[in-house]
Amino acid sequence: MSSNGRTNMKQIVAVVERGEGADAKKFWTRIGVAFENRDGSWNLRFDYFPTSATTTVQLRDLDARDDGDRREHTRGA
Repeated sequence: MSSNGRTNMKQIVAVVERGEGADAKKFWTRIGVAFENRDGSWNLRFDYFPTSATTTVQLRDLDARDDGDRREHTRGA
């Protein structure tokens, strides 16, 4: 838990490739949220789980645009 009493949360994002050949483009896609436990470990809650072995997944700080999601998830925690 953070020092301000709010649950420390992060977003889980993945690079998803769309298109083929020269038209292929990579996009960062939010695929879930992570909650920090009191002991410093993390619970990861996936809305989407990438199936490609080459997909890169990152744990990132929440963006200010995600504040509404943070409040919603914190209430249920």
